Amino acid sequence: MTVHADAVPVESVEASAYTIPTDAPESDGTLSWDSTTFVLVTARAGGKTGTGYTYAGTPVVTVVESKLAEVVKGKDALQPPARWAEMQHAVRNLGKPGVVAEAISAVDIALWDLRARLLDEPLVVALGAVHDATPLYGSGGFTSYDNDTLQAQLSGWVEAGIPRAKMKVGRDPSVDVDRVAAARSAIGDTAELFVDANGAYNRKQALLWAERFAEYDVRWFEEPVTSDDLDGLHQLCEQGPPGMDIAAGEYGYDLPYFHHMLDAGAVDCLQADVTRALGITGVLKVAALCDARGMDLSLHCAPQISGQVGTAIWHLRHLEYFHDHVRIEGMAFDGVLDPQPEGVLRPDRTAPGHGLTVKQADLDKFRVG
Repeated sequence: MTVHADAVPVESVEASAYTIPTDAPESDGTLSWDSTTFVLVTARAGGKTGTGYTYAGTPVVTVVESKLAEVVKGKDALQPPARWAEMQHAVRNLGKPGVVAEAISAVDIALWDLRARLLDEPLVVALGAVHDATPLYGSGGFTSYDNDTLQAQLSGWVEAGIPRAKMKVGRDPSVDVDRVAAARSAIGDTAELFVDANGAYNRKQALLWAERFAEYDVRWFEEPVTSDDLDGLHQLCEQGPPGMDIAAGEYGYDLPYFHHMLDAGAVDCLQADVTRALGITGVLKVAALCDARGMDLSLHCAPQISGQVGTAIWHLRHLEYFHDHVRIEGMAFDGVLDPQPEGVLRPDRTAPGHGLTVKQADLDKFRVG
């Protein structure tokens, strides 16, 4: 291994997992849950520490510590894309989608944060920001909520200046229209209303409900059918109501996935998750696929890191300000960004890296493994 004289060798990479209960039972069209596991990665070099994270299971810790740490240790911390490429080769026999991609994502985020801190520059400067801030939409509206809770959450975002709100549908289609009507009543006529079925409908159902949701001026229909059904998504793009975008992509883990989705004409707006899609380096490559097509990219969840990365995406639509992740990141970090009155996250350009500091004492009671 050759290390150049001006390199800063990575000294250590560590991971830990924390399972944090939700503040109430939650469900969407295809899943129910009462906790979320947050995996934290730290990378150290030159007296600085970089932090990355993902939302995944505890096996991510095993992948980081048994495979990825040995790949990047001793290598130059100032070159995250080179370390990213080396991690891609190292996991060939593990299988990349899923846990392995989430592990690479967390390490890549930590390495980018570490590089920026070593150079004493904000992460948005390191990434080459083209925007000052990242627009948001509020997200939650779980199918486990009664209508009063649903209305209170969605109207709260709009009152805070976030002009878009998303709710879950699809668990019980017989009540979906009533719930959408309640949501529209709560947020008024000017805010945008989004729905997310998490793949709960079949093709014909999805088209039917799209037409009914359009009566309430729903502008965004996320995963009306499973993201595995690219033909079905394409049909919804072609046959759905005017003004209603079909969106998917949050379960993408590598570039071929996004290439196939775009090539199939399966979405009007692509989604990608920086904590799943091979980290900051990976998502910037997904953004390039969108740039080549003049298509917008919407970032999925993990708002504290996604709000930073969004500033570097040319064809950026917005970022999902997801209830669970907002709560967890507020518990896990000092230095979190709060929504501004115009409904954006605006990174702090006076802080090095992503500006987050781990509240380890607060996290420790949730530690697992």
